[in-house]
Amino acid sequence: MDGNEPWSQQAAWQALLALRPRLRRFASGLTGSLDEADDLVQAVYERAVERHLQWQPGTHFHSWVFKIAHSMWISRQRHASVRRGAGDAIDPDTLVGADGERAAHARLALGDMRRLVAGLPAEQRSALMLVAVDGLSYGDAAGILGVPAGTVASRVARARLALAEAMEGREVEAAPGTALARSG
Repeated sequence: MDGNEPWSQQAAWQALLALRPRLRRFASGLTGSLDEADDLVQAVYERAVERHLQWQPGTHFHSWVFKIAHSMWISRQRHASVRRGAGDAIDPDTLVGADGERAAHARLALGDMRRLVAGLPAEQRSALMLVAVDGLSYGDAAGILGVPAGTVASRVARARLALAEAMEGREVEAAPGTALARSG
């Protein structure tokens, strides 16, 4: 959206549909469950369409939508309204096209990485998903998360370091209540 055309509810809906894969991937990284991610995406769609006039022309539409998603997720966390079940995890079979031993190793590695990312503190996980997975700049991620770009860079660096150390089997400093460090 470049802000030059009239901004209608129909235009908002079309822009949201174009963002769906990225928004779903981000929501999945935040929630750790496809079911919860789909619920969050649906809620974001509703909020964005209802409040489409709040988007500021000349700003990045995707940043506005991702900020809505992040805010809603934080709000759900604070109010403990997110379902606490395991939900449906991402099925690695749908992500890996090969078969045999290579596919088995890939599924194991993907499962390990998903568990490790899920064990990161929420602030690090959010920053990592926006920057490393969705490819946003530190500045854009900072706008979504409501923190300075340096804070985003620090969180991403700490997340990457923790993941690298955990993959090597070393002890890492994890957030209280998370199980980031791998056991022998």
